[in-house]
Amino acid sequence: MSDEIIGLHPWFSTPPGSYLLQWEQECFDLAVADLFGYHGVQLGLPLLEGLRANRMPHRWLVGTRSEPEAGEAFAAPALVAQSSALPFAAGSLDLVLLPHALETSTDPHATLREVERVLMPEGRVVICGLNPVSFWGLKQRRARLAQRLGLGRRYLPEEVDFIGYWRLRDWLRLLSFEVESVQFGCWRPAVRSQRWLDRYAWLDRVGDRWWPIFGAAYFVVAVKRVHGMRLLEPAWKSVPARTAASPASVASRGPIAPPPSRF
Repeated sequence: MSDEIIGLHPWFSTPPGSYLLQWEQECFDLAVADLFGYHGVQLGLPLLEGLRANRMPHRWLVGTRSEPEAGEAFAAPALVAQSSALPFAAGSLDLVLLPHALETSTDPHATLREVERVLMPEGRVVICGLNPVSFWGLKQRRARLAQRLGLGRRYLPEEVDFIGYWRLRDWLRLLSFEVESVQFGCWRPAVRSQRWLDRYAWLDRVGDRWWPIFGAAYFVVAVKRVHGMRLLEPAWKSVPARTAASPASVASRGPIAPPPSRF
């Protein structure tokens, strides 16, 4: 089975999907606006324009499968590839976006290792995913149990495999990534109608203060660190300013000894 994002696209057209997509779009816009470099890639989920606020000269959307239903609602991917075998040279990218690419991949470890390979030192990876420790995660677990008994249906797409933030952080550390920032969002309960989502809009205003780690989604920015590497600064920053010594300071040093004789 190839790495594919299946089922998320139709779900994002539902009220809770649109609510999540809007929050993630705002997070990406803020996170990538001031990231500089030359090459940026978004892996999957063309419904999300993760690189639209970035100013890198070369930006690509890489699809994880062909999009036969792609139309006005989808951006056309520049190329199609497996997330565990990206067609980029090692150390050639400055930025990689993974919107739900890990939790929908058949091998998230291989996907993350491939991202580490193609990123240059000090390059960044931006990841968003669904939080299993949330109202939505609890709803999904209960729905799975009910579905086994032939009752109800799942709240989220069946293809989504939750990867908690703490688990993801351990994976990143093993690959020499340093988490630069993390935030949680979407504290409204797992309801299906827009009417009930609007009724609980006040939870987004207090959730970050009352229960910050229980948001339905998380957003992580991590930097690829290379041990032993030292970035060179411009010469005008590294050379200290020289000031002329005053006569008084010279006099306070006492007489200057003559150089030793060579004979």
